[in-house]
Amino acid sequence: MLYQIYEAHRSLMEPFADFAQAAAKLYSNPLTPFGQNPLSQRVSASYELVYRLWKDYEKPSFGIQTVEIDDIDVVVHETVEIDKPFCELRRFKRFTDDPATLTNLKAQPAVLIVAPLSGHYATLLRDTVHSMLQDHKVFITDWKNARMVPLSQGEFHLDDYVNYVQEFIRHLQGQYGNCHVVSVCQPTVPVLAAVSLMASRGEVTPLTMTMMGGPIDARKSPTAVNNLAMNKSYSWFESNVIYRVPTNFPGAGRRVYPGFLQHTGFVAMNPDRHLSSHYDYFKHLIAGDDAGAEAHRKFYDEYNAVLDMDADYYLETIRTVFQEFALVNGTWDVISNDGDLERVRPEDIRDTALLSIEGELDDISGAGQTEAVHGLCPGVPKTRQKHIEVSGAGHYGIFSGRRWREIVYPQVRDYIARFNQGPTVATESRAPTRAAARRKAAEPAA
Repeated sequence: MLYQIYEAHRSLMEPFADFAQAAAKLYSNPLTPFGQNPLSQRVSASYELVYRLWKDYEKPSFGIQTVEIDDIDVVVHETVEIDKPFCELRRFKRFTDDPATLTNLKAQPAVLIVAPLSGHYATLLRDTVHSMLQDHKVFITDWKNARMVPLSQGEFHLDDYVNYVQEFIRHLQGQYGNCHVVSVCQPTVPVLAAVSLMASRGEVTPLTMTMMGGPIDARKSPTAVNNLAMNKSYSWFESNVIYRVPTNFPGAGRRVYPGFLQHTGFVAMNPDRHLSSHYDYFKHLIAGDDAGAEAHRKFYDEYNAVLDMDADYYLETIRTVFQEFALVNGTWDVISNDGDLERVRPEDIRDTALLSIEGELDDISGAGQTEAVHGLCPGVPKTRQKHIEVSGAGHYGIFSGRRWREIVYPQVRDYIARFNQGPTVATESRAPTRAAARRKAAEPAA
């Protein structure tokens, strides 16, 4: 019922948000009688703030049109490589007419970025993608809003997440011989499971895994997020945060953890910071500080855009990662696409180099939670393992912003380059066909 009440309230407030937006423009226009009032700028700022607080935030676009490589502007075009019921594998294909740059692009390694499915859209990693496009062929998991997925598509489980990741890895291996995987926050756990299962079966695994700010072992330095998941029972979550999608969406009737509840939780973690940020936005508008106001809009256009998660996936993640600690306890079994029950054994990983990254001030994944991956993978030689702690960085700072661009990304880039040589895909079904090889050699992009 809560979801229906929320939607009814949102629909009720929508015309008021539109009115506030129109009023803000009216009072900010000096050519109108309203805009000539001495208090017009302050009134306009008030209406603009009301509009921003009440408006409905839709999924943002990545908006990456070009990337500079060796002082050459390379055009970027988004394509959907694989379309699954709950996720799109999105590719950022690069085009250039410069022969030397094109040769360079074709030689660069392929990277699968596994974005979080924890409330926000994959566009939260826009800065991550933009940086990596300078030196890599980039693919990303673009998770769909569960309320937009019809019930006919079935449920989505944590096992399905793991199987999706394996499918995407094999797809890149089939195209390029092998690939590298970067996971940010929540997906560090299912990515480690996916690669572990591939290793246990004797499949070729990615050349490197980069784990960034994820709850590999949520028992270490538990944060407020961890404590909530640990201190409430599975039945409490099922009874209190799971609702059915209202009838005005394609996924009507689907059981979900609504995005608006997750957003409320995000804000509740730092209410003073958000209150201060909105007040600063109000002051930017009054002072005519367009740059400051636009920075606020860009952040909150992303931060306030949230998606629903399928209930089965959400509840299983709570139980597996934060209550049973099944990964670190060695008790996690995953159902494969063939219906087989397989034990997740990270100790079987041998050929994949391992990089973990944590932020010193991370309040989502505490200190040591991501670094714990090294203890779970004793089969990876120590010379192929590395851990980085980023001084002064919070959770978002390790994959977005100045610290990411200047401190973290150069180390990720160099680590991938260092281990870019490795075993090629051995099975005939996953090796590139001659036709695929010819297409790859002829394509004008990478």
